[in-house]
Amino acid sequence: MQMKLEEIPLNKEIIEILRDHEISELYPPQAEAIPHMIDKKNLVLSIPTASGKSLVAYLAIVNRLIHESGKALYVVPLKALAREKYEELKLFEKLGFKVGISTGDLDDSDPRLSRFDIIVCTSEKADSLLRHKVNWMNKIKVLVIDEIHLIHDPSRGPTLEVIISHFKTLNPETQIIALSATIKNATELSIWLDGKLISSDWRPVPLREGVYLKNEIKYDDGKTEIIDSTERKALEAIVEDSIKKGGQVLVFVNTRRSTVSVANRLANIIEDNLSKEEKNNIEKLLSSIKRNLPETTSVDKKLYYCLGKGVSFHNAGLSSNQRRTVEQSFKNRIIKCIVATPTLAAGINIPAQRVIIRDLWRYDPNFGMHPIPIFEYKQQAGRAGRPRYDKYGEAIAIAKNEQQKEEIYENYIMGENEPIFSKLGSQAALRMHLLAAIATNFVEDMQGIYNFIDSTFYAYQSDTSALKSDIDEAVDFLTKNGFVEKINNDKLMSTLLGNRTSSLYIDPLSALLLKKALEKSCNIDPSPLSFIQAVCSTPDVRSLYLRSGDTWVEEKAERYRGKFLIDPPEVSNEEYEWFLSDLKTASLVEDWIEEILEDRIITKYNVGPGDIHNIVEMVQWLLHASREFARMYNFDCLADISDLILRVQYGCKKELLNLVSLKNIGRVRARALFNEGFKTINELRGIPLQRLAQIKTIGESVAKSIKSQIGESIKGEDKELSEFVKN
Repeated sequence: MQMKLEEIPLNKEIIEILRDHEISELYPPQAEAIPHMIDKKNLVLSIPTASGKSLVAYLAIVNRLIHESGKALYVVPLKALAREKYEELKLFEKLGFKVGISTGDLDDSDPRLSRFDIIVCTSEKADSLLRHKVNWMNKIKVLVIDEIHLIHDPSRGPTLEVIISHFKTLNPETQIIALSATIKNATELSIWLDGKLISSDWRPVPLREGVYLKNEIKYDDGKTEIIDSTERKALEAIVEDSIKKGGQVLVFVNTRRSTVSVANRLANIIEDNLSKEEKNNIEKLLSSIKRNLPETTSVDKKLYYCLGKGVSFHNAGLSSNQRRTVEQSFKNRIIKCIVATPTLAAGINIPAQRVIIRDLWRYDPNFGMHPIPIFEYKQQAGRAGRPRYDKYGEAIAIAKNEQQKEEIYENYIMGENEPIFSKLGSQAALRMHLLAAIATNFVEDMQGIYNFIDSTFYAYQSDTSALKSDIDEAVDFLTKNGFVEKINNDKLMSTLLGNRTSSLYIDPLSALLLKKALEKSCNIDPSPLSFIQAVCSTPDVRSLYLRSGDTWVEEKAERYRGKFLIDPPEVSNEEYEWFLSDLKTASLVEDWIEEILEDRIITKYNVGPGDIHNIVEMVQWLLHASREFARMYNFDCLADISDLILRVQYGCKKELLNLVSLKNIGRVRARALFNEGFKTINELRGIPLQRLAQIKTIGESVAKSIKSQIGESIKGEDKELSEFVKN
């Protein structure tokens, strides 16, 4: 049953903000949650996509903070999602709350956050803040965990779980609001959190799920639909049918390569169904994207071609800016179709009238082709249906034969989501989070550790006594390798190495490898590649796969033998291939800092701009950790590592470091300035605006920005430049 705005028992100012944003009533799951939210009870909302989970969390925050002093923490898994939630929460600043966001430096307590009432951050940043023991964390009245089903994820899950366990122990008065799409064992989560479960299949836009085979869609409501596809393949026919009806489409495929090839196949079909006004809007979009872009890659060209036709591809290989452009263009209804990998379904809110799921199987190197989880299918299907635009959403899977059609219908459309399980039990997760618990004095002895683990979802789903050997093994690793000391055979105390490793937010095994590398660097003359190879050898950096044509990597390994800070294993050793993968990754970063064109890196390493960014970002972070450990183990290489960090950040040679410090310059524009004889910022002083604007890749707006940054007026010069441009 829906709840009218005037029936909501909340402060009038909150109601007015809802009314200002055209919210006239609450959906049934929201209405069910409100009384428990007001009573400050913990909540688990397990309801479909677009059913209003986030609004319940927002109301819980502002309702609590409007009545008592304190803060709220909104934890999300992705940076893009953090930005989305931050923008939405800022709507409540009318109530006098200050909203902040933090997704960056994990070795920073970020003192500015103490000024905010509501803080949005990623799970890693929240964990980092706990490790830095920031005082305002004790003032958290409401903790929101978005996408709590990611407890099931091996990489993010343990961090989420530890954050929740910390708050349950440190501040039992904190109200925990856990948000998730429908999961099978949501009751388990609610019991663990001592919270009220709000579980529902209700959606604001009804969802029809169906299977397509031989021109016919069979829906779960018993209805069928015939698609005229005499000259089209299945996918193209369904997409064209949607576009002709004025809808937007999300197509899910299982590989990055497929996102590009399918988008290209659909391009002309979609373009043929665009109006003149829609084509004009696309032209304006492309013009704004290309303006002042210093370096265009082959990925950009492929993306712009598709965007120009009203379609786009979306995968993890795209840069964050490219992904944002695609997502926003779809939200603004400028483009009609996105072809994506499943990562889009787990990201920000992008609904479509129709979702087409082409691939329900995925390749795994260990198991070959295997079916995707039902939960993943449901997440993709759940993107169908745009509130305020559609009467219903449609999710359509494509079958190749009658048998497959029945399997899809029974297993996916009629199937139940799988249960989720804790992933805290891996040694990598345990050693990292147990070290943090010891370093922050959250636990002081083995009994404290057992009690801490006993408060986790991991222990709730298992018997703590059965986990004892795993816990003991992790603590044994920490003590044997100098991260933790045992005092009087009972008390546990973190060492200087342990404290620094914990605050740097890296795997203790990574810290060991970096320590070993720095100690070895005392005995050789290390090159930039020496340090990069060391950080790429750590478990915190995900290395690139070796391809059959990558024989150059092995040749490079032989050429640089004796110069590595992490020694390669014997060629006959099964670990040797891992070493080569690490070296390939290090070589990508070396090419990056040697200013090899991004497009050449993309081709050579078979990666996308997003991959380059992710590798560079992680290597930069591990180099920062190396610099911190260098203060302890080899102070002499501190300056070299500091320069290298900046080179990795900007992707340039050392000679450009002064110029790239200017905002919005980057390595391409800095090189253009350098080649014109301007080798430092100081040498740009007094140079006419017109002269700067003429330099390739600089242009008028960047030239003005340079002048502004070096504190020079452009009055008069601005007029001269305008006259020059006209003529």
